[in-house]
Amino acid sequence: MTSPTTSPTGSGLSFWLVLLMAFAVGVSVASNYYAQPLLHSITHDLDISIDTSGIIITTAQCSYAFGMLLIAPLGDKLERKSLIITLMILTILGLLISAFSNSLVWLLIGTAVAGLFSAVAQVLIPFAATLANPEYRGRMVGILMGGMLLGILLARTFAGAISTMADWRTVYSVAAGIMCVITLLLCFMLPRYKNTVSVNYWQLLSSIATLFVQERVLRIRAMLGAIAFALFSLLWTPLAFLLSNSPYGYSDFIIGLFGFAGVAGAMGAPIVGRLSDKGKGVLVTTIGLSLLLLSWLPLSFAATSLLLLIFGIILIDFAVQVTHVSCLNAIYQVRPEARSRMNSGYMVSYFVGGMLGSVSSTYLFSHFGWLAIVAAGSALAVLGLLIWFYYLKTKDHITS
Repeated sequence: MTSPTTSPTGSGLSFWLVLLMAFAVGVSVASNYYAQPLLHSITHDLDISIDTSGIIITTAQCSYAFGMLLIAPLGDKLERKSLIITLMILTILGLLISAFSNSLVWLLIGTAVAGLFSAVAQVLIPFAATLANPEYRGRMVGILMGGMLLGILLARTFAGAISTMADWRTVYSVAAGIMCVITLLLCFMLPRYKNTVSVNYWQLLSSIATLFVQERVLRIRAMLGAIAFALFSLLWTPLAFLLSNSPYGYSDFIIGLFGFAGVAGAMGAPIVGRLSDKGKGVLVTTIGLSLLLLSWLPLSFAATSLLLLIFGIILIDFAVQVTHVSCLNAIYQVRPEARSRMNSGYMVSYFVGGMLGSVSSTYLFSHFGWLAIVAAGSALAVLGLLIWFYYLKTKDHITS
């Protein structure tokens, strides 16, 4: 293994390498979210219905989940730098297919390819956790998760701005160019690292199921993560339709700007990481889950009040990030030799939750309106709190 440059803080990672890895995580995951503020433009251009357009977001999240299940665990077996560079290049290929698509079929193919290999983000995050000194692990994970949420949120702003200046296909072309630059920088700056895991590929995959059976913390945190990201998708997937219709009538560019409203959530990630490093993980998770429920109160007025909508967006994005980072830090405390597989198991559940949230949100919004979104979100948030309090009540009596 080639040692990274040590930072002045003693984290085990240089400032510039952490920044580059966080940016790489953000732009990789962003490739799955460019379509969200563009859905109404895509529906008009490709002549598809609102119900059908939801399959674009669902395809991105489903393929990303498959990538996390089938590809990300290779971080425990293969040399990570080579794996990361290869996956970045394949993600660029998917973006270019989307850029030149002239039908829904080709757009879905490009979306699936980019989504599958953008799971590189889930190789980078546990890689940073491995390279970081233990006392700084939560902070490093928090910074990279901040990059991930910024990528998800600002993908909308970026897509809306580029689409306004050109068209929705140009969004994917520019994104591919940005990823090319990031990939070149990773070639020069990433250290080489390989685990000593000797199991074959199929044993590697099957061990994820074994980890779910053996580690109760993984099972509970995976359920909480799935609920958190389902709530995130319930809000963001139909938001473009809400904002493009009366009384707002906003353009792609204005809709994209709403991504800035969620940036406050990403800013909370490093704070969550530091609190987790100090042993405050239970408190942080409780706060996150409570805010997930409270955020639906202002969001219930989203169809009539812009200020309450923006406040609700800030609140729910912060709550999702708090919950997510605290869950990741909790599972990284067990089985260090299986960190990529633990991460994969959790993140597959996380994005399956997001996928179900996306597909259900377009159906609920098109058939029952915004209040149906609010009702579903509130019910899921209550479920998350019930699961968490049950876990806290029983965890001292159950060893798994």
